Amino acid sequence: MRIFDTHAHLLDEQFDADREELLSSLPAAGIAHVMEACCDEAGIDQVVDLVARVPYFFGSAGVHPHSADEFRPETLDHIQEALTHERMVAIGEIGLDYHYDFSPREKQRDCFDAQLALAAKLKKPVIIHDREAHGDTMDLLRRYRGNLSGVMHCFSASYEIAKECIDLGLYIAFGGALTFKNAVHQWEIASKLPLDRLLIETDCPYMTPVPFRGTRNDPRRIVLTLSKLSELRNLDPETLSETLYDNSFKAFGIKA
Repeated sequence: MRIFDTHAHLLDEQFDADREELLSSLPAAGIAHVMEACCDEAGIDQVVDLVARVPYFFGSAGVHPHSADEFRPETLDHIQEALTHERMVAIGEIGLDYHYDFSPREKQRDCFDAQLALAAKLKKPVIIHDREAHGDTMDLLRRYRGNLSGVMHCFSASYEIAKECIDLGLYIAFGGALTFKNAVHQWEIASKLPLDRLLIETDCPYMTPVPFRGTRNDPRRIVLTLSKLSELRNLDPETLSETLYDNSFKAFGIKA
């Protein structure tokens, strides 16, 4: 069984003590590939270094809404330079977060829009973060209709928004929250969307699936999300994992 964890943060300080041991354990656990998602300009070169030395990793470059205050016009040049590496394949994690509001909302929107414009120019997929900002997120995405590809990370909006995102050219990713006992809304969405537009992810070290909720997450626990999705779709995990694996390559424009 081959699994692609389409969103991880293994450069997070929570992995400092055992990162190398964990990385070496992933292939034997069936984790064929991992997407390391960047969150700020300081992390761009770190992601490039990671994918350069770990052959089953891919990476993104971008500025998360939490760091939008730090975004500068020159940051776009840094992102573009990073994307010249063959395994740096996406712009992200970008978007809007109105839950924490760590950066002013106007700056979040400007930062998001500038990176969407770069993605459209370079024809690169995006990794979208949308937390309690569905209206503004969709308004900005609609500006780039016909020039969008990529992933709606950790999807939490409505079924109608999910369908529109797919129409815009995006894939829908579900993580550990799919295993939570109160995730009835997500279960309904995950069971109804086209299978060829679904992905799974960990968002580790966050969003740990049941029964390990409250502890540090890592890519090996993605099998729990896979199991829940296979239950919802009435498919065996091996068949589903192969479909999701293929979807991941298509979502990021990676040649198998």
